[in-house]
Amino acid sequence: MPGPLKGIRVLDLSRILAGPWATQLLGDLGAEVIKIERPGGGDDTRSWGPPFANAPHPGADPVSAYFLSTNRGKRSVAVDFTHPGGQRVVAGLVARTDVFIENFKRGGLARYGLDYPTLSGLNPGLVYCSITGFGQTGPDRDRAGYDFMIQGMGGLMSVTGQPDGTPGAEPMKVGVAMADVLTGLYAANAIQAALLQRGTGGRGQFIDLALFDVQLATLANQAMNYLVSGTSPSRLGNSHPNIVPYQAFTASDGYFVIAAGNDRQFADLCAVAGVPELSADRRFHTNADRVRNRDVLIPLLAARISQAPCGHWLRTLNAAAVPCGPINSVAQAFAEPQARARGMRLDLPLGNAGATVPSVANPIRYSETGIEYADAAPLLGEHTEAVLRGELGLTDSDIHELRAEGCIT
Repeated sequence: MPGPLKGIRVLDLSRILAGPWATQLLGDLGAEVIKIERPGGGDDTRSWGPPFANAPHPGADPVSAYFLSTNRGKRSVAVDFTHPGGQRVVAGLVARTDVFIENFKRGGLARYGLDYPTLSGLNPGLVYCSITGFGQTGPDRDRAGYDFMIQGMGGLMSVTGQPDGTPGAEPMKVGVAMADVLTGLYAANAIQAALLQRGTGGRGQFIDLALFDVQLATLANQAMNYLVSGTSPSRLGNSHPNIVPYQAFTASDGYFVIAAGNDRQFADLCAVAGVPELSADRRFHTNADRVRNRDVLIPLLAARISQAPCGHWLRTLNAAAVPCGPINSVAQAFAEPQARARGMRLDLPLGNAGATVPSVANPIRYSETGIEYADAAPLLGEHTEAVLRGELGLTDSDIHELRAEGCIT
């Protein structure tokens, strides 16, 4: 079945991760996404490898796994919007577009007539989303922002990594560019809400999204821990600031995770581990008690858990309904029977020569509408002529003239 955003057109001038992540999600939900790329090079992430997928046909460039991860199902139009002819092409597409998304520096598109005041004059119903490092206001508004620096500035690295005074202690970034990914998710939500509002009021609007704001907002309980207590949270390694025991433990043959989120689960953990006296100890009766006395409790549990292998603990704790799990490699995660049962790995067409590449499925499961998986990420400029002919009605002569001017490839 078609996705719920069927009939919505998105013009995507974003690059790298946050913006493309948002537009890939909108495309999965049924929107048509036209990705505007720089002729000759395209989105920077096309070359961010290895690894690269094999070229789909002789003469084609290989495509990086990074680019494939965030541009599924889009149509690529290679047009130089710094050229007046290219600006006319983009403006023509905007007139037929519902959503425009970009992640250039504040005011960077105004010189090309692609800013919100100009484009909303062409299309009053346009929803225009701008993603920047620090937003449209504030003293840092003109600074560039990248995920790593935002994780640092936004507090995430201060709560990630081993505690001070322990081996390997240092602030640590998350292994995935979470500031970018979360900003993309916020952008997709904001865009859909703006489309709903347009349905009642008739006009689009401008959306100002900043990676820094998103990073602060998604500190979640850690942010509130500080705001309520006045004390900045510290790094706890794999331990949870508000729940104990909720961390990685070392079995006799490796690491695994225990996530005992309530008093019943803690009591069952102690029973399975053969230390029921711990759950009877007044120091550990409630979660609040355990948080206060974690430095006493965790060594006692760890000593017992280290005496048996991971498989024993995963089997017996799962049987007792105590949340636990292995620490998988990425390969092991995709090999999990649950991942296979949920169809989390896809194979999608790349180009038009019969080549395919793997992809990760969208995790949304609707009961009445579908998720759309038409193709893998597009080759650079793969749809330029088709879009210019089909959407703008350009002729062979028009396209030849744009190509001669260097506007398109």
